Amino acid sequence: MGTGAGVGIDDVARLAGVSTATVSRALRGLPEVREATRAKVRRAAAELNYVPSPSAASLASGRTRTIGLLTASFSRWFNRNVVEGAEERLRGAGYDVLLHAFDFALDGTRVPIDMSTLRQRVDGMIVLGIPLSHEERRTLDSLAVPIVFVGTGPPDHVRVSMDDHDGSRLVVEHLAALGHRSIGQIGASLPHDSHGSSAAERHDGTLEAFARIGIEHDPSLEVFGDYTLAGGRAGAAELLDAHPEMTAIFAYSDEMAFGALEELRDRGIRVPEEMSVIGIDGHELSGLIGLTTVSQDARAQGDAGATLLLEMIAGAHVGRDVRFPVALVENGSTAAPRH
Repeated sequence: MGTGAGVGIDDVARLAGVSTATVSRALRGLPEVREATRAKVRRAAAELNYVPSPSAASLASGRTRTIGLLTASFSRWFNRNVVEGAEERLRGAGYDVLLHAFDFALDGTRVPIDMSTLRQRVDGMIVLGIPLSHEERRTLDSLAVPIVFVGTGPPDHVRVSMDDHDGSRLVVEHLAALGHRSIGQIGASLPHDSHGSSAAERHDGTLEAFARIGIEHDPSLEVFGDYTLAGGRAGAAELLDAHPEMTAIFAYSDEMAFGALEELRDRGIRVPEEMSVIGIDGHELSGLIGLTTVSQDARAQGDAGATLLLEMIAGAHVGRDVRFPVALVENGSTAAPRH
């Protein structure tokens, strides 16, 4: 029909009888486009010799075709896997990723994030594992771009995460079925929006499971790590010194559980004969080390977060809270208490 010169996405949409947002989603391979519609859009694009040009589309729409991604340290298993899943999806859709990584201090604090540097530089934002201050959230919202939180996030924004409550339920029910009643927790203390953090939700889920089963809640059996091996080891040492009667340790991440296992080994405490240990994540080393865990698909959460963000940029309405299922994986680090 034409040579493609001067042909735009509006022309394709008109010929296919769909919206420009549908054309964009169809040609980028995003979900929620029926195959019949996708085929019709592709036929119209071929008939018009239309070839999407990221740079031209950016100039015409004022978009940068760049996504900002804020994350905590890459040394953390969950963050690393989420970023890989998100980056693969975004780059496949023709978007660049502007990455900002921040490290937390040992006390859980960090340098404030200057969100204003992102103004007019990104089409959307993914925030991964960083509880934000009220000022940071206000500045982030003022960017006037779609935002998706992965893992930790406020309830009034789009958030992708594992089902933290269900993960804690699986842990507590598993340990209780074995006969454990004195269960230590190695959680995480985070600043700012702690009520929206995975650590807070895992803690709430644990207490709810305790109440249902009839296990008395003892706050002195709760310590805080920082989602690292070193934090888990220090937390386990604190619990072991204070509670010789304890029979099981529930760490809120596999990496903290690895640290607990190190501390137990150095003290000559056998796992699981004398102490049961369980984590959350499904870390690829959990099977090799022999750590029972509740697994989650972190990479798929990154992919889902990026896909939702692309749909929001295209004008689609998406669900506010996307929860991924979890599963208990027994690798031999839990057993009935000795006594």
